[in-house]
Amino acid sequence: MEGDEGMTALPEDGWLVAHPPPRRARLFALPPTRNDYTVEDWLKLPETGERIELIDGSFVVSPMPAYDHALAAKRLVRILDDACPQDYEVVETGNLEVGEDGLIPDIVVGHADTMLAGVAMLTAAEAVCVVEVVSPGKASWRRDYEIKPPKYAAAGIPVFIRVELQGDDAPRVEVFNLGSQGYELVAEVKAGDMLTIVEPFPVSFDPAALAGPRRR
Repeated sequence: MEGDEGMTALPEDGWLVAHPPPRRARLFALPPTRNDYTVEDWLKLPETGERIELIDGSFVVSPMPAYDHALAAKRLVRILDDACPQDYEVVETGNLEVGEDGLIPDIVVGHADTMLAGVAMLTAAEAVCVVEVVSPGKASWRRDYEIKPPKYAAAGIPVFIRVELQGDDAPRVEVFNLGSQGYELVAEVKAGDMLTIVEPFPVSFDPAALAGPRRR
């Protein structure tokens, strides 16, 4: 057509750099086995951008958390890290060997000497506290309320903290200390009240700081 000599179906130089195509899911083959998968198998999995845990011999895949979940975890890491003594370190997510399971808590507090050594995984004996921020959905609720806490307790992790972002008075924070029969609830605080934690080290904060606009 007259006047269309400059038209082309090809993109201009640099267009694909500025507008990359959507990232495709990275698929991989699981190693064949007639038995349950092991922690060793779990550690050999490639990076996929998803959270893959080994629970009761099977791989459980969770999507990346929503932003409110990620912000709550990041803010709690900062609160704990500011109060943390030098012999501990606080990280957001991390591979944790819990019995025969390979779990990834939202936050791990562990012994500094081990974590600074560059290991890819902590054992339960090297962790002093784990935190789970509950995501929406029945499967996530069941993992954070029914499946993972008893495993953490059976492995001897002294403190378990659960953050609930849904429902009335959220965020709500529950703190459990390890007792003779498993975890025992020692504190449950809603947004607007002050939570004081004694173990694994003293720290106080209002759960409201974990959600909503950033406080200056």
